[in-house]
Amino acid sequence: MHWETLDLLRESLPYIQKFQGKTFVVKFSGKVTEDKDNLASLAEELALLHQVGIRVCVIHGGGKQLTELAHKLGVVQTVIEGRRVTDDDTLELAKMIFRGKINTEILAQFRRRGIRAVGLSGVDGGVVKAVKRPPKNVVNRETGATESIDFGHVGDVVEIDASLINTLLDSGYLPIISSLGADNEGRVFNINADTIASDVAVSLKAEKLILLTDVNGIYLEESDPSTKLSRVTSTEAKQLIDSGRATGGMVPKLENLISLVGRGVRSAHIISGTSRNALLAEVFTDEGTGTMVVSG
Repeated sequence: MHWETLDLLRESLPYIQKFQGKTFVVKFSGKVTEDKDNLASLAEELALLHQVGIRVCVIHGGGKQLTELAHKLGVVQTVIEGRRVTDDDTLELAKMIFRGKINTEILAQFRRRGIRAVGLSGVDGGVVKAVKRPPKNVVNRETGATESIDFGHVGDVVEIDASLINTLLDSGYLPIISSLGADNEGRVFNINADTIASDVAVSLKAEKLILLTDVNGIYLEESDPSTKLSRVTSTEAKQLIDSGRATGGMVPKLENLISLVGRGVRSAHIISGTSRNALLAEVFTDEGTGTMVVSG
């Protein structure tokens, strides 16, 4: 055995002490949950966080699996500017896939690790109060005409009631929340999982929001790994946007993280959801693996 590997345990000790009793909100992108081995590996890493006394809450969507089932069943999907129109049939599938299939598969992996995970959607306990997204004016690129698009059963978050989540966390459970919400009339909506994760993190006064994605951080130049931002303050991140150094898809990601730390979450992270131990390295080592934005 390489005794040096035990140094990693020593390195993690101050982090374990620092984060014990703190809340981490972890958002799974679709890719994370698609591969069973990847999901199993991730559940093990999160089980470790849970075991050392960190309060972990997981949020997930599952857009790709929804698209695949729709395709199998012949339910035509309309996507406008990257946003799905959720018609009646698609909403039925979203309920099945998010709250049913994906949620249960995540729970099963935690069960393997002996962790008391609980599956919910944003409808349970009134956690996610939503309203229907209003129609949006979109320019049709082919004709140049402006059209009003109704996204159907897509919701925007009005508020988060975190009392059920806190009850579960206080009792030692690990909540797994799928990206559905409802209004006061009980109408169910498909809601962006990043938005729910952000709002839940703010509501829980989370120490960290960790977004597990298919990239291991934010790069100033997308094809150049040496330009990855490892740790930036919100002020530095703003300067990167204002000066034009951050471009393209990086800008909305950075803006989202800046907004989060401005709303009281201590730090926001983008890390790879498919690299083994990326989560543990980000939380328990000095170096980390992804991009971390802190206030300041």
